[in-house]
Amino acid sequence: MGNNSAFRRVDYIKITIFGFALSALWGSLHTIVIPARLLDFVAESQKATHLGILMGVGLLLAMVVQPIVGALSDRSGFGWGRRRPYILVGATLVIMLLSGIGWSASYAAIFLIYCLLQIASNTAQGPYQAFIPDLVPGGRRGVASGVKTLLEFAGGLALVGLIAYLMDRYLAEQGGLWLWYTLALLAFLLLGAMVATVLTVKERPGAGGAQLPLLPTLLKSFKIDVKANRDFVWFLVSRLLILIPMSTLQKFALYFLMDVTEVASPAAATRNLLIVVGICMLAAAYFAGRLSDRIGRRPVVVSSGLLGALGILPLLFSHNYGYIMFCGALLGISSGAFMSSNWALAIDLVPKGEEARYLGLTNLATAGGAALTLFMMGPMIDFFNAQSPNLGYSVMLLACFIYFIVGSFLIMKVKRR
Repeated sequence: MGNNSAFRRVDYIKITIFGFALSALWGSLHTIVIPARLLDFVAESQKATHLGILMGVGLLLAMVVQPIVGALSDRSGFGWGRRRPYILVGATLVIMLLSGIGWSASYAAIFLIYCLLQIASNTAQGPYQAFIPDLVPGGRRGVASGVKTLLEFAGGLALVGLIAYLMDRYLAEQGGLWLWYTLALLAFLLLGAMVATVLTVKERPGAGGAQLPLLPTLLKSFKIDVKANRDFVWFLVSRLLILIPMSTLQKFALYFLMDVTEVASPAAATRNLLIVVGICMLAAAYFAGRLSDRIGRRPVVVSSGLLGALGILPLLFSHNYGYIMFCGALLGISSGAFMSSNWALAIDLVPKGEEARYLGLTNLATAGGAALTLFMMGPMIDFFNAQSPNLGYSVMLLACFIYFIVGSFLIMKVKRR
């Protein structure tokens, strides 16, 4: 891997298959498993607040861990690679910790397990993200980002039907065994992807950056040379604003459908919505990444953000389930195009020798934005819902619309391809 002749089509899969499993894991936990499990411990009227606090703290941990582990990975000199040892350790810890979701007997216990899962998962994810700049030739990184995004979306979609089926039975109090089936399925999937990655990806020896001592490496984990990397700063701000509504809509989808549409089976309705969104993501991701190789990153990123705003607009005036599914399709296309083209833009902007650290810093926007949103959106939804039924969800949708618009225009500040 590393030049046009040596990098084959199958290598795109080898360096991105781990993302498939991570997406399946966190998509299932965030959308169905954790929201459903919290109902065992918290009052119905406070479920959004407690979900927001739980995921917010966990995502703040993710925001901190990725750049630190990324910096350590950049300076590592293991004989079998800079990235794969961290993937092995992080994924193994996640597999061990998943059972804690089933054993938890209180909100405090599941809070702790969730935080530890975030630390372990991001120990693997930070180094994994550097495979594309490490191994893919420059002219093919848009395609590689498209494949990465495609597999991540496929991972989120692949298990949603089965996870919803299992958790519907758990919610219907047919026995805790259904929860354990869910957790075991996620653990085996992550194990398979981790083994495939560790055994098949061949890293280039001696490709590391500056071998700084450990303490200076840790201290500079969050440092950005603003003068030399001004484009990267604007990129982070724009990514933050566009990912806020995407994260919000995903994490509160179950409660939105439960309260606003009053469907008979909220988990099944969430499953159907996620299938529509996921199919549209899959349809857009690869082609958007490939298109960004041809016409540049900015036009694709801006168009995808504005399409996201368009997908929000009808929901401000109608909560009909059919409208929700249509808007979900628009938001799926927006998300697929944005994630692949925006990630390709991130890879264009990272300095050589610091790939994992700078790509870890994108989590300041990804996880940091999601965390800030959860801290604000959860209590905000509960507050406005207390003033008038479902008013909180209308305020949430309006905020998401504004974030899409502002974030789309800020990407124009990035001048470099």
